[in-house]
Amino acid sequence: MATKQTESVTIISLRKLSLETREPPPKESKTFTVEDAVETIGFGRFHIALFLIMGSTGYSVPPPFLFRLIIKTEFLPTKYRGYMLPLSQVFWLAGSLLIIGLASVVIPTIGWRWLIRIASIPGIILILAFKFIPESARFNVSTGNTQAALATLQRIAKMNRSVMPEGTLVEPILEKRGRFADLLDAKYLRTTLQIWVIWLGISFAYYGVILASAELLERDLVCGSRSEAEVVVTVMDTEESQSPCHCHMFAPSDYRTMIISTIGEIALNPVNILGINFLGRRLSLSITMGCTALFFLLLNICTSSAGLIGFLFMLRALVAANFNTIYIYTAEVYPTMMRALGMGTSGSLCRIGAMVAPFISQVLMSASFLGALCLFSSVCVICAISAFTLPIETKGRALQVSDAEIS
Repeated sequence: MATKQTESVTIISLRKLSLETREPPPKESKTFTVEDAVETIGFGRFHIALFLIMGSTGYSVPPPFLFRLIIKTEFLPTKYRGYMLPLSQVFWLAGSLLIIGLASVVIPTIGWRWLIRIASIPGIILILAFKFIPESARFNVSTGNTQAALATLQRIAKMNRSVMPEGTLVEPILEKRGRFADLLDAKYLRTTLQIWVIWLGISFAYYGVILASAELLERDLVCGSRSEAEVVVTVMDTEESQSPCHCHMFAPSDYRTMIISTIGEIALNPVNILGINFLGRRLSLSITMGCTALFFLLLNICTSSAGLIGFLFMLRALVAANFNTIYIYTAEVYPTMMRALGMGTSGSLCRIGAMVAPFISQVLMSASFLGALCLFSSVCVICAISAFTLPIETKGRALQVSDAEIS
């Protein structure tokens, strides 16, 4: 009897021991996305080098500028985008000042054609520098090239003396690439249309200010101090001036005015950065667009030369802030599969605004100075309303990979 009880206990004990010593199930392997890697690696030497190389083409034409902005946006951690992207304006300012300085020396001596030839040389040289810029890791994973994306991220981590996240890089492969029709899909239709209006309006105002500055200095149209008829009588004195291609040469003081007003493009950069990061992209853009509309109207006030320079200074500062904000917003609001497409189509609308601006700044302004200013101001008001009513705020928002992530 006792022997049987002992055997039963022994068997039960062995069964319990067997259950307790059973091996635990294997742990799932860790994974990470490109967004996780970018945030973990952080900001460092790679990003500084990227900004220096990209910024060195600061006075190049807009298409490369759009390309540079997309690349920088996709490599930057979320919290740095609102600070570093507006600082790119410093390079654009440096290029603008360089062009004005070259123009003051080259145009009076060997002509404007040589100015264009000289200005194209740095851009040609810097083409070689682009081979050091890696392909976007976000783009690589969206096309299924995970190994190339991983190599790029490891290279950045090594350069920044940082570490990669633990695990395996995993990202869903997109079944379809961005198409123009996707921009007009129900998810994006309102956003796309409002962004296009804003891009067209900002470009119209930006190039309008630049051309209006030259027009004001050349024709002295402020307050109607010199009518168009008087200008025509003055220039009819020489046979050369009767040519339809006749240009009035700037005096040294005019170049100084252009330089001072151009410096305005960086003046509001600290305020613009604070607005973008604390007020958000939409509210910040609506405020600066509203102020742009106001300062266009203030140009009609009779004032001294110093007052005119002050108004132009503020206008250049505001239109530059507008461009900063809409560049950042557009790059952030679209997913990777559509980001380049969204920026490209917006850039096309930007070109349309730039093409229309001369007809207002140089044709309508000569006929009706106040009418031209009211038109510029009205467009800015429309853009301010569009910015305020944009459906998505991108402040602090991670870059999306596909439209499935858009809420």
